[in-house]
Amino acid sequence: MTVNTKGVQVRDDGDKKIDYALELNPQQLEAVTSPPGPALVIAGAGSGKTRVLTYRVAYLIEHGAPPESILLLTFTNKAAREMMNRVSELLQYKPRGLWGGTFHSIGNRVLRNHASSVNLGRDFTIMDADDSNKLLRSVIAEFREKDKSIKFPKVEVISRILSLSANTRKDTEEIIDSRYPHLYNLKDYIIDIGRHYESRKRSSNIVDFDDLLVLWLKLLKQDAYVREFYQNHFQHILVDEYQDTNHIQADIIDLLAAGHKQLMVVGDDAQSIYSWRGADFTNIIDFPRRFAGTRIFKIESNYRSAPEILELANTTIALNLKQFQKTLTPTRDRNVKPYLVKCSTAQQQAKFIMQRALELNSRGVPLNNIAVLYRSHFHAMQLQMELTVQNIPFRITSGIRFFEQAHIKDVVAYLRWTSNPLDETAFKRLIGFLPGVGEKTANRIWNVTRLNAQARPSSSPSRILESAGTTVPAKAKADWGHLINLIGKLERTTGDNKAPEMINLVLDSGYEDYLKVTYENYVFRKEDIDQLSKFALQFNSLEEFLSQLSLLTNIDTAAGHGHTPQDDVLQLSTIHQAKGLEFDVVFVIMLCENMFPNARALESADSEDEERRLFYVATTRARDELYLCYPIILYSRNPNSSGFQYPSMFIQELRKELVQEISMTPISPI
Repeated sequence: MTVNTKGVQVRDDGDKKIDYALELNPQQLEAVTSPPGPALVIAGAGSGKTRVLTYRVAYLIEHGAPPESILLLTFTNKAAREMMNRVSELLQYKPRGLWGGTFHSIGNRVLRNHASSVNLGRDFTIMDADDSNKLLRSVIAEFREKDKSIKFPKVEVISRILSLSANTRKDTEEIIDSRYPHLYNLKDYIIDIGRHYESRKRSSNIVDFDDLLVLWLKLLKQDAYVREFYQNHFQHILVDEYQDTNHIQADIIDLLAAGHKQLMVVGDDAQSIYSWRGADFTNIIDFPRRFAGTRIFKIESNYRSAPEILELANTTIALNLKQFQKTLTPTRDRNVKPYLVKCSTAQQQAKFIMQRALELNSRGVPLNNIAVLYRSHFHAMQLQMELTVQNIPFRITSGIRFFEQAHIKDVVAYLRWTSNPLDETAFKRLIGFLPGVGEKTANRIWNVTRLNAQARPSSSPSRILESAGTTVPAKAKADWGHLINLIGKLERTTGDNKAPEMINLVLDSGYEDYLKVTYENYVFRKEDIDQLSKFALQFNSLEEFLSQLSLLTNIDTAAGHGHTPQDDVLQLSTIHQAKGLEFDVVFVIMLCENMFPNARALESADSEDEERRLFYVATTRARDELYLCYPIILYSRNPNSSGFQYPSMFIQELRKELVQEISMTPISPI
């Protein structure tokens, strides 16, 4: 190994070079050794896309490209580190000057060198999410002082709107109209808040995470000298997970590669599933149109899944119209067909998964290598309950457990206190919504309420609240009256099991409005509560419903359910969170009409296609065995109730010979 006059390490003639033909399959080799020019590598699930990128970088360097002329863009710091390390291993030395990292880290590096061109000081600071929210909260407070009659959304909601606007390059007004129509009346306020937030950042010489891309693009567009410098500097640009790029990221890449067009992007259009956070599917679909002469390479050899699983996945995704046609080809021996599991109820679906998971575990499959995947968090409600009661360890990789979410605990608190006016924790959760009620005031109100409840055990909860009204601060009087009114409605519900009706009453009596201004994912949280109401149908009484939830909480607390990644526990995850992962065995659950695909997704052909891509991602996570599960009755004790479900369109589209059916309905013993 020697060092040339530019300080770059190069191989001597005697150094051993990489045998690309030996180490890559023919499709990978063709992409890695492709001639100069724009290249789109469609790398199917489990086909080794990272291998293509790292070997391509090594190939360029071995064939004379200076490392500092190469830019490798990724989406996570972990992926960047792994790729850079892998390149060093392949070359047997660390190439000095190679640019590799996330879009945001590279944006920061460029902006440091040219900060003045975008009206920043070179010593600008970058806010993390918490700091950004604090600054935005301060701006919102200024607007609130000007007009105290306006109920502004929480900072997380406005932050999400402004972030989507930045990353999709759409006006804030357009984002509100399309994604947050319930905030239409506050549109002008939110736009003004965004402008003031931008002004405060610039005057303080600070940027947020989105600015690293926004200002990088602005720099390239407005400063011809800087643009030409980096266009000449980066003679080879490589991009990982291109299907997940948003509008602004694609524009940055296009500008950098506009001159030489030495650009290779790697991705899989069939795994484009993040439009809800700004990813633009058209970036990868339209790439050949934007870059004339693009060579398209398809990497179709799958090293992960059994042939039977791939046959099902190929058949499913082939129904999408907008795509690069490809067929995943297995490299493994044949195994077993995927299972199509028809269950009577969601509870039976949960029991089947538990029994089969334990059976697989007894045959030597670690629980860590068994995953249950679902479209929405609430789909795992019944399963989480059954696993907890049966003391089967599991990890939620897509967030906290369903019944521990704030909005679920809020709604249940209304039911708990109406059922038991001596429930202190439920009461304090309710009055925590009142303006001007802090911990000390809450304690004072509770003490009076508790004494009234003990002194008048036959009084209704609403009467108990009325008698404690003198302890409520003036600014909370109106909301206190609303609480009394709502508790009165909850008292008057009828039937043995009041829980479903009570949940709906809470949602319709103001809690939905609270969700709208508090959470950026309001629609999903409302859907959770709607499903909680349906879930409650299966219980005989309000007391049974609340008892089961309490049992779950107590078991969780006693067991200390937080598991480390090393623990051998069953994996539960949304499909979105599971992308990039793989497991020996995968259960995909709740494959019912209007649940998966999601009912909202059926409003447009593009959304339906993304739902099918999501199903494709779920199926291709499995190495050995795949179970597609659906119940025909949801959350009901009455088999003849309106809870009857039809199987998902994704199941109906499957040819019968692709699966082996297991029927868990009453005609078949469990």
